[in-house]
Amino acid sequence: MSRSTLTILVGLFLGGVGLGAGTAAALIALSGNGARIERNQVVSDATNQETNRESRESEDRSNNNDRSIPSTNPSVNRDRYTCEPDALASISVSLKQVGRLGKVADNPLPTVANLSTNLSPDLFARLNPSPWPQISDRARSAAVPIIMYHDITAEKDVFYDVLPDELEAQFQAIEDEGLTPISMDELYNHLQTGVSLPAKPIVLTFDDNYLGQYEHAFPLLQEYGYPALFSVHTDFVGKLPGKPKSDWDQLQEMVDSGLVTIASHSASHRNFSELTDSEIRQELAESKQILEENLGVKIRYFTYPEGTYTERVTELVAAAGYEAALTMSLDPYLETVANESQDLLTVMRYGQSRLYEVLAYADGGPYAGDKEIVPNVAVPLPVDYSQPVEKRLVTVDNLPLTLVFGGKPITVHADSRYAVEEIMEDTDAIAAVDGTFFSLEYLDSNTMIGPILSQNSNLAGRFLPGNRGENPLLRGRPLVLISPDTIKFVPYDPDEHTSLSAVEAELPGVTDAFVGAGWLVRDGEPQPAESFGDLFGFDAYRDRAFWGIDRTGRPMIGVSMEMIDSVGLGEILAEIGMQEVVMLDSGASAALAYRGKSVMAYEPRPVPHIVALLPPEVPQVSEVNVEDSSEHSCPATFDVASRSKSNRPARQSDR
Repeated sequence: MSRSTLTILVGLFLGGVGLGAGTAAALIALSGNGARIERNQVVSDATNQETNRESRESEDRSNNNDRSIPSTNPSVNRDRYTCEPDALASISVSLKQVGRLGKVADNPLPTVANLSTNLSPDLFARLNPSPWPQISDRARSAAVPIIMYHDITAEKDVFYDVLPDELEAQFQAIEDEGLTPISMDELYNHLQTGVSLPAKPIVLTFDDNYLGQYEHAFPLLQEYGYPALFSVHTDFVGKLPGKPKSDWDQLQEMVDSGLVTIASHSASHRNFSELTDSEIRQELAESKQILEENLGVKIRYFTYPEGTYTERVTELVAAAGYEAALTMSLDPYLETVANESQDLLTVMRYGQSRLYEVLAYADGGPYAGDKEIVPNVAVPLPVDYSQPVEKRLVTVDNLPLTLVFGGKPITVHADSRYAVEEIMEDTDAIAAVDGTFFSLEYLDSNTMIGPILSQNSNLAGRFLPGNRGENPLLRGRPLVLISPDTIKFVPYDPDEHTSLSAVEAELPGVTDAFVGAGWLVRDGEPQPAESFGDLFGFDAYRDRAFWGIDRTGRPMIGVSMEMIDSVGLGEILAEIGMQEVVMLDSGASAALAYRGKSVMAYEPRPVPHIVALLPPEVPQVSEVNVEDSSEHSCPATFDVASRSKSNRPARQSDR
C-alpha cells in the first residue's frame, strides 16, 4: 500500500465520504488476512465451491451404523508464487473479500481502534518498502543465510555433491538448532520491507534441476515441511545423459506441493560474462516464458549461471521482469548472509559445505523472536481460509501446547478406526486432530455420538442423524458447522437439527457437521464448570484435543502435551487469543499429526473421525496472468514452516 493510497483512504475517512467502506478497506488491507493472490488479479471463490452439493440433497435418516471410508479430497492448488496484494488490490481479489468488506462497512466504528492497534512495526514496514531494488535498512539488522545445494546423489562425482544421508543430517541439524526455513517469497518481502522473521531464519536453494533433487531432496523437504527454491535451466529439463535432470511432470509435482518455488537459471546455463546483451536478453526472456507456460506459475526470481554478473547484467535482469536474483562466490570468504548483499539483484548465498558453520549466524534481528501466538486485534475478524498453515509449540502457564493455525478445515469420517496420520493420508491435509466422540461398543466401529456430516467418506454429503434415543443427552453442546468459506458453532438442538435441511438453515452450503464435547472458549470467553453440564470427566486431568478459530479468523487445531482439566484449558486458550474453541474426544484418543507424523509422546487410541487443515485457498493457475512483470513490490507474508550435529565438512567453495 503506497503512501498516496493511504492518504486517499484517510482523506475519504476524515471527509466523511464512504465512512464504512473506507475503514473496511483499510482494515482488510492492514490486517494481514487478505487473500494471497497475484497482484492486480481478481479471483472468484466460485471455483472453490464443493462439487458434491447435488448428492447432499438426499438426506440419510438412518443411524450412524453406516460405514464410511475416506475419499481423496479435491486437490488444493498450493503454488507459492502468490503474495499478499497491496491495499486496493486486496479489496477486489475475491467475492469473499467483498463479503468481509461489507460486514465491516456495516459497523465501521470498532475498526478504528483496530487500525491503531494493528499499526505495529511490521505493518509500518509493509507500508514503507525500500525503493526497489534496495534492501531495507530495517532488514540490515537481521542475518539470513541462504544455503546452495547442487546434486543429491548416492555416489559423489564432485566434492559439492551431497549424499541423501548427509542432506537428511543437515535438515535434522537445522531442526535441532531451532532454525526456521523460510520461502524465497518471505525472504524477498523481508529484504524489501524489513518485516520481521522467525528468530533463526534460513533459506534452502537447489541449483541445476538435478533428478537427484526430486528423488532425494524433495521427499525430505516434505518430511520436514521445509520450503525451498529450485533454480531450473530450461534447455536441460528432462535430459538424461550425464547427470539426469527432472522433467516437467516432476517439476510440476514439486510446485504443486506448495513447498517448492521455481527460479529461472537461464536457458542454456552459459556464463553471462561470455554473452552479448542480445544473447543475455534472450536467455532471460526465453527461460522465464518457458517456465511460466509449462508450470503455470509466476517466475519472480533469477539465479545467475555460475554466479557471474555485472552491473549491466543486473540491469538486463531487472528489465526482464525479475524481482530478485541470487548469486554465489567461488571464494568462501566472500560469502555472506542475504541481508549484507548489495541489493535484491545480487543476493549472496553460502555453499552447503558451510551449513554447520552458518547455523550460528542465523538471526531474525531485533524485530524477530516469538511472535504473539495470536495477533492482537480490537474486534474479532471473519473466518479466513487464506492464511498459511503454521505449527506452534508454546507453553502458557506451564502448560505445553501444540497448536496448528491456518488453512481450510475439513472432516473425515473413516470406515473404521485408525491413527490420525493414517486417516489423513488420503487427503491433502497438512495437519489433523482426532475428531468427536464415537461408540466404543465394537473395536472397529465407526459409529459416532450424535449427528455427523462429512465431505470425506463414502457417504459424502449425506447427513447421518445419530441415535435418536441418545441425541437428547447432547442438547446444548456445540454443533460444529463447516462450509467452503466459513465456520459456525451453534448449540445443538436434538428436536431441530434432525436433517440436512435443518443444518443448512443454520449455515447454507454446509459440508461438514458434528457435535463436540463442549465449548472451551465461547465468544472469546473461557467457559465455567457449569457450562459442561453432566459431561463425564470434564474436570479430570487428561490429555485434551480441541479445535476452533482464533480472533483473527484462522482455523486452529491443537492438543495439550500434558494433562489438564477442561476449565483450566479454556482459560489458557482464551488468554492467548482464541475466539471459539470446542473440545474434541480427549484422554487416550487425543492425537495430532503434522505433515503425516504424530506429535504425541504416546500411541493414541485409533479413531474413526478427524478434523484436518488443508493448505490455504489460493487462486487457480488459470486465473493468473503470468505476463505481468511490471511491478517489483510485494507486501510481506508470514508463511513460515517451523522446523540440526556432526562432522563439519571442510570449508571449501561450492559451485
